[in-house]
Amino acid sequence: MYRTKMRKKSCLCQNIYGLNCISICLAPAEFLSDKKSNSRCRHYQQLACCLGTLCIILVLGIIAVSVYHVTSIHEIDETELNQLKENQTTLNAVNRNLTKLNNKLNSDNEDLKRNQTKLTLQMNNLTQVITVLEKNVTNLTAENQNLRGKNEELEAEKKNLTDQIQNMTTSWNELNVSRAQWSIDAYCPKTNNNRMCVVCQTGWLPFQSGCYAINNPKASEQKTWKGAQDDCIGKISDLAVVNNETEKSYISDNSWDSSGNNGYWIGLRVKDGNWKWVDGRNLTKSAWIPGSPTDGQCAISVTNQGFKSVSCSEQNRWICKKKALTL
Repeated sequence: MYRTKMRKKSCLCQNIYGLNCISICLAPAEFLSDKKSNSRCRHYQQLACCLGTLCIILVLGIIAVSVYHVTSIHEIDETELNQLKENQTTLNAVNRNLTKLNNKLNSDNEDLKRNQTKLTLQMNNLTQVITVLEKNVTNLTAENQNLRGKNEELEAEKKNLTDQIQNMTTSWNELNVSRAQWSIDAYCPKTNNNRMCVVCQTGWLPFQSGCYAINNPKASEQKTWKGAQDDCIGKISDLAVVNNETEKSYISDNSWDSSGNNGYWIGLRVKDGNWKWVDGRNLTKSAWIPGSPTDGQCAISVTNQGFKSVSCSEQNRWICKKKALTL
């Protein structure tokens, strides 16, 4: 019974500062005295108090660390949040700039597409133009070849014409020599091996500076105005051109055997609505021939009546004229 009481006294349980401490059950001190037991119990109580104090300090430290950690995390979170907000603002600005740049690039891309379409159309047009030009070049090349062929033909023809001209020139020179000789014989005939020159050849009448041939064929051999002019040309002369009143009187005086509308053709006819001489001059003295000029009309000389207008198709005698030889 004594041992049971001692065991109960040796097991102490203290509640320090409201905290559960480790229950310390002391081994039965059967052989220890009560004094030693009390001393040891105080010692353990002190140790328990120290341990409790350490636990409190540890708990407070943990709480302080937790509070510091939470505060630091909160401060870090606010800094990071501000940084994130700044980054977000920067990113939003960058995003807006990128959006604007993207829109500009899209607009430029559309412009490039439109320009590409225009360039494609222009290239197609240029291709068509080039095709046309190539055809034109081909045609021009063919025409050039044809022209070369024709040029060769023309060169050959030119050579032939040159040869003909040379031959004609030779013939003309020979003819001129023959005509010169004929003129000498006509104007300076030989009589008993002597030549005596006259101003007009045989059969021609001299007057002033001209020689006149009065052609009086029979009615069946008379000619139209053109036929008479051709005959005069064959005699190296023309139908008579009258320059003044004296010559007009001479022509009229030699128009014998003429009356009414039968006379001698002279070198005057209506051309382009005007009276013109065969040398191209206009009739300046309209009183020489009455009436208005009418195309198809030519002039005849009638004795004692002067000049009359008749149809060029009528047949009449004619008077030729050439320059007299100057001695």
